[in-house]
Parts: sequence; structure tokens; C-alpha cells
Amino acid sequence: MFLRDWVINNYLGSILSLCQKECKDIKSIEIFVSSARSEPENKSENRDVSFASKTSEISEILDTQVELEKKNDEQITFGVPLDPKFTFENFVVGKPNEFAYAAALRIAESEEVAFNPLFLYGSVGLGKTHLMHAIAWNIKMRSRNRNIAYMSAEKFMYHFIKSVRFKDTMAFKDQFRTVDVLMIDDIQFICGKNSTQEEFFHTFNDLVDNNRQVIVSADKSPSDLDGMEDRLKSRLGWGLVADIHPTTYELRLGILQSKVSKYSVEIPNKVLEFIAHKVTTNIRELEGALNRVVANAIFVGREITIESARDVLSDLLRTSDRKVTIEEIQRKVSEHYSVKLSDMSSNRRIRLISRPRQVAMYLAKKLTTMSLPEIGKSFGGRDHTTVLHAFKKIEQSMKNDGSLSEDIRLLSNILTK
Repeated sequence: MFLRDWVINNYLGSILSLCQKECKDIKSIEIFVSSARSEPENKSENRDVSFASKTSEISEILDTQVELEKKNDEQITFGVPLDPKFTFENFVVGKPNEFAYAAALRIAESEEVAFNPLFLYGSVGLGKTHLMHAIAWNIKMRSRNRNIAYMSAEKFMYHFIKSVRFKDTMAFKDQFRTVDVLMIDDIQFICGKNSTQEEFFHTFNDLVDNNRQVIVSADKSPSDLDGMEDRLKSRLGWGLVADIHPTTYELRLGILQSKVSKYSVEIPNKVLEFIAHKVTTNIRELEGALNRVVANAIFVGREITIESARDVLSDLLRTSDRKVTIEEIQRKVSEHYSVKLSDMSSNRRIRLISRPRQVAMYLAKKLTTMSLPEIGKSFGGRDHTTVLHAFKKIEQSMKNDGSLSEDIRLLSNILTK
């Protein structure tokens, strides 16, 4: 099972490309692991027969896959293929993502449009794409006649530019405005791209007016999308906005434990606890760390222990050890400006206190993966807009204030060395 997953993760795209050169109708490939078959005694005499047999078997599998994809095309008009691993059943729920999960499940299971749009946001690798795929799979299973279009914002822009280039914008509008569910991943990609925003704005309005579901994801909340038109920010915040927070230790351990069953080697729970404690960046890196530990055990034959995991993940652990926390930032900034640590969370607004607090917020946004609401919470429960204002104010002030720029540079070096 591990080798199958390794081939899928590293070579599936290349295999698919080679197959598509022979047959353009092939849209995806599945890899199965079966028991070894006995070889013919006379290999030279049976080589052609064996090859023809295997070719016939492969062709049968591919023909079946093509038929399955054609059936899927009836449910998904266009867009990118869905990942079969990204389902609600495979999504590990914890406190950081429980609200986003509940919102996604509600949208997927509702016969009517419950919230429009659903806006999912959070840092890279926290599960936004997983939830969007899960929604699409669930809708497909429940309502096979509903047309679903799932794609990245980059793909949406590509379709739009192509329609303009070939003077076929009406076909573009007909295609996008007749789907039942439009799902756009990483909407921040169109920030600053005015023509694409204009078209998305009208597409969004048309779908919502006709009671069609719109689901969008981004790395920031609608109000924090720099380069996005205000009217589009307003539309994106109309429905339900759900934040996916950085993972906790408990959630990371739960994710690792859910992956253990697919491996053919035994992984001690203490090793899982070690990885969950040390690899905190995002879920993708967490799963990648587990894959590396297992691969080392299989290829090298080394027993999986905390010591072997530490050796294999040495580069990741060095990065993790340098991770900056908000508490550390507040402490260093307080020391640098000779203010009390408690002033970082106080309501005092005199410049002697407010400027160091804004500097700390600026550094928190620059040096950590925490979201704006989480940073605000660490500074006395402040609103995310306060954090964003502090960040922009310090960023602007640094352009004209050499002393402030030097303070920021010095503090950054101290915190990241």
C-alpha cells in the first residue's frame, strides 16, 4: 500500500500524460496492488502472449475508467478532477476546523441553498481544498443531476482569457452561469486582476440571483484580500465565512493516527506523538513527515523509533525549532521598548504603549502563521481589523522612519536567529 501511494504521489501525473498521448479520452488513472502471478516456465516462448495478455488487461481497465469518467462528466460539467481521498469520512475534525467542517457538511447535505456564498479561509495546508472536494463528492452522491464546477481561481482566469482571445465570451458566460454549484479555490489569485474580478463579480451575482450555490476559498478573510475590489469583498462576505485555524497538537496526533492503517509497517504511538509535537506548520508537511519516516523504515530496513525519526526529519526539526511564537514576540518587543509585558494586552492608547504594541502585531503577522483573529486574541481580544490596521500603519511608517525600520530589523533578527 505504501509503494502504491508513493507511485501515485510521485509518478501518477507522468503516467497519465503518457497514456493520454495514446488515448485523449483518459482523464484519470487508478493504481491497484495485486498478488504476484506465477511466471511461465518458458519466458521466451510466452513473452508475446504474456505482453498481449497484460496489454489487454490494461486496456480493459482503461476502458472502464473512461466510461466512469464519462458518467462523472454528466455530474461535473467542467473543471478539475476531484481527489477521491478528499471526503468527509477522511477529514479529521478538531477544534481548529470544526466550524468549517460543520458549515461544509451543512452545505453539502442541504437540499436548498443554505448560505451563499460559503467562504472558507485559512493558511496553506490546513484543509480548505479537502473540504471543497468533500462537498463536491457529497453533492454528487446525493444529487447526480446537479452540475458542479470546481477549479482554482487561476483556472477560472484562464477560461475567461481564452474566451476573450477567441471572442467567445457568450459561451463562457453560458458555461459558468448555468452550473448548479460553482466552487473556486484560492480566490486570492485574482487580486489585482481587474478584468477577471469584473467577470467573476457578474458571474457571482447571476448565480446567487438564480439560487445557485457558490463556494470559495482563500488564504485570508474577504475583508483582508488586498487588491480585491470592495464590492467583491462585500459579496464574498455576504453568506457564511468560516475560518480554519492552525492545527493543535491533539488534531495533529489524530490526523497521524488516522493515517497509520494504510502503512504495512508498525509505527509506535510515541513516534506519532513526537512528530505531532515537532511538525506544526501544516497538515501537508505533517503527512509528508510521516511518509518520510515510513519510507526510511521500508527502504533502509531501520526500525521506527524516535531516534530514527529525529534523524530522518532533521531538516524539518531545525525549521520547527526556529518557529517564532506570539508570546516570544511580545516579550522581546516589551524588553526592547522598556514597557510592561501586560501592556501588550492592555487598553492603554498612549503612544509610549500603542507603538510597541503595533510593532508586536506587525511582527506577529510577518513571522508567524497565525491568522489575524488569532493574533488579535493574543493582544487582549482585539478585532482582526485592529491587527490589520497596526500592520499597515507600521509598514507605511517604516518607509519614512529609519529608526523604526532599524528596530524592526533588529527584532526580526533576534527572533529568527
